[in-house]
Amino acid sequence: MTGRDDGGSASGDDAIRPLRIVLADDERMVRTALRAILGAEADMEVVGEAATGAEAVPLIRALRPDVVLMDVRMPEIDGIRATEQVLTGMDRPPRIVVVTTFENDAYVYEALRAGASGFLLKRSGAEDLVQAVRLVARSDSLLFPAAVRRLATEHAGRRAAEDTVRALRARLSERERAVLRLMTAGMTNAEIAERLGVGPATVKTHVAGVLAKLGVRDRTQAVIAAYECGFVRPG
Repeated sequence: MTGRDDGGSASGDDAIRPLRIVLADDERMVRTALRAILGAEADMEVVGEAATGAEAVPLIRALRPDVVLMDVRMPEIDGIRATEQVLTGMDRPPRIVVVTTFENDAYVYEALRAGASGFLLKRSGAEDLVQAVRLVARSDSLLFPAAVRRLATEHAGRRAAEDTVRALRARLSERERAVLRLMTAGMTNAEIAERLGVGPATVKTHVAGVLAKLGVRDRTQAVIAAYECGFVRPG
């Protein structure tokens, strides 16, 4: 986990300032539409735009936004490589949402593996777009959990060896394993707390432990790791 408390709420100035957003898409009309939708929200501010991945990386590092909407297919550097570069070397990297035309695209899965916190379809409505940005900024649940699970099932590859699964089980406590399973189901921290009969703060601690032990930055990557190592089986 890198510089953020998963599932936590902001404090101080972060609690009152608008979410800072950067748009990266090679289509000007798409950027214009996204800016109009997000700019109309009182709690959001579009602070920059880029037309290529090569433009996006230095812009994001300079502006330090909270959320980036990143087209998965762009010239010069695509959204996957741009995501990898953004997440390298920043002490508080933004949440990245890849924007795509096809949800089952292998590019989307690779972007999630690279560190994107979720994905959004270009045909999504304005309400879905706004909710997606708020959700990834808060990061206490998966963005479109059923679709993430489907991507993981389709692209995670062959079943992992049993020794790999055992290694993961040994690394996590019994409660952390239970929390990870519920995370893969797309549950929020509040839902996990209710299911396990514990407080939200306890769940937040367990989620942080899972992320640290798996070496991932947020719950999307934890879910991907759970599928890829065989800890969670498709279906």
